[in-house]
Amino acid sequence: MTIEAVYPDPALFGHDPWWLVLGKALAIFVFLVLTPLLTILAERKVMAWMQMRVGPNRVGPRGMLQSLADGIKLALKEGIVPKGVDKPIYILAPIIAAVPAFMAFAVIPFGPAVSIFGHYTPLQLTDLPVAVLYVLAATSIGVYGIVLAGWASGSTYPLLGGLRSTAQVISYEIAMALSFAAVFLDAGTMSTSGIVAAQEHTWYVFLLLPSFLIYVTSMVGETNRAPFDLPEAEGELVGGFHTEYSSLSFAMFMLAEYVNMVTVSALATTLFLGGWHAPFPLSLWDGANSGWWPVLWFTLKVWGFLFVFVWLRATLPRLRYDQFMGLGWKILIPISLVWVMIVATVRAFRNEGYDVRSIALVVAGLVVALVVVMLLWKRLRPGRVPAPEKRVEPQGRAEPSPETLEPFDPMAGGYPVPPMPGQTLPAFRRTPVSVTSAHSTGSTQENSDD
Repeated sequence: MTIEAVYPDPALFGHDPWWLVLGKALAIFVFLVLTPLLTILAERKVMAWMQMRVGPNRVGPRGMLQSLADGIKLALKEGIVPKGVDKPIYILAPIIAAVPAFMAFAVIPFGPAVSIFGHYTPLQLTDLPVAVLYVLAATSIGVYGIVLAGWASGSTYPLLGGLRSTAQVISYEIAMALSFAAVFLDAGTMSTSGIVAAQEHTWYVFLLLPSFLIYVTSMVGETNRAPFDLPEAEGELVGGFHTEYSSLSFAMFMLAEYVNMVTVSALATTLFLGGWHAPFPLSLWDGANSGWWPVLWFTLKVWGFLFVFVWLRATLPRLRYDQFMGLGWKILIPISLVWVMIVATVRAFRNEGYDVRSIALVVAGLVVALVVVMLLWKRLRPGRVPAPEKRVEPQGRAEPSPETLEPFDPMAGGYPVPPMPGQTLPAFRRTPVSVTSAHSTGSTQENSDD
């Protein structure tokens, strides 16, 4: 089999008949609608298994129709529009959140070029010289739906959820884009089909391991999934940006979240796991990377990432917001910048004709060692001793000094709150109860009962 039969020629794109383009678009749409239904069911089943629960087992055989029943229930519920919302934006926000998630899949390759009813066409809707940048642009538009939903709801909690999601997505998109830059430099192209072709012998998960780890962390934060589901923090924000939504509007937000999970998983498969290439040892089979078999390998890799999403949700607790933002700005982005410079240096050596593989391995080892040293130093360094609090002046003083520091009262607002950095909880002392008072209280109760 020739190379052209495996890797599609860029000239093949844009010459398909209209019915073939429509068929590809319909196949992608069906795939993106059915996969969230199966993912929701699998998520509930897997989490129940991990937490030793039963999970859905009523609707259909062994609960297999539970996702379908939930979708029908949401569709039949009344769509409540609260009073005081900005109605046009309120209605448009779920659409803005859902549509970009579908658009991003237009440049994802499912397989090589095949023959469909006599037409030789790649298993990809289209491709662009800057296809991955198109994916970043399309997925970044989805955050506008979240922000507008929080703002148009006319409520405090959705507004806070929208603001948190904005900062979260912007922060982690920077680290995600920097991880893409390393792939661009090594592959020499931004085309998704070209990146898959560049991984014919070695996947980038091995050559560009730091980029892969940074991208996996960023894609969890990008999709607002646990442990980074801060816009939907139940204890603080009720339901986040979609608190005031119901019926199909709420269902569209949930659909957008799960479609985004499929999109980032497919992008991770394309950039780091060889795309539709068969894994070892299946790759030793001559026909593994031809025909329709690559569609199966691609789907299995995507489902592997979806399982990781479920695993993280069932395992890790939610991070604090300052921890989450510090992870993005203080760890992921600086490491990404250093790694991009290293990959660019390796690329320059390769252009000069030097041994790339040995240099890449040495550089990767140095980077991993540097990261380990940094994390150990951060973990083992002595913490700062908080400054002692000043004592409150006695009550007899007429005017307290401005330097007087009030003691921290965790119940000042009516409910307990944790101390901020630099504050300490007051010493807790139990009030002893004397035996005499206890007996007197008991005798009083007995007399009242009589």
